[in-house]
Amino acid sequence: MPKTSAGLLLYRFRNSVLEFLLVHPGGPFWKNKDAGAWTIPKGEIGEKEEPLAAAVREFEEELGFKPTGPFTELPPVKQKGGKVVHAWAFEGDCEPNQIKSNTFTMEWPPRSSKQVEFPEVDRAEFFDFENAKAKINPAQIPLLEELQRRLGNR
Repeated sequence: MPKTSAGLLLYRFRNSVLEFLLVHPGGPFWKNKDAGAWTIPKGEIGEKEEPLAAAVREFEEELGFKPTGPFTELPPVKQKGGKVVHAWAFEGDCEPNQIKSNTFTMEWPPRSSKQVEFPEVDRAEFFDFENAKAKINPAQIPLLEELQRRLGNR
């Protein structure tokens, strides 16, 4: 059975331009990756956890602040490895340079027996539609397109 994740897509309007908040994964494997590496804040759904509750929890863990709805459900997307991502959009704002991400520990460098701690998210940024499409994991582009379609010329 494919893994499932849940996440939130925060959006805002700046000077009448729709912008999306995306996050860049932390850790050494993502350090020099940019285009196609960014994502919505998301994570795996816990056993017996409601997907929206998981999305809210993951957003708070990865960014350090609690999101407030209302939340608009978007159609799920399937990523290259088969993982299904359930997503909700909500309007809001934040200071991306103020994020406080949770961390994970891994052996680094490989086979060194050293355990090193890394932030799960090393940065966050708002992007307009075209720049967000260039930055986000390609499988998540439909989330941006669907939200833009729903918001229309608001």
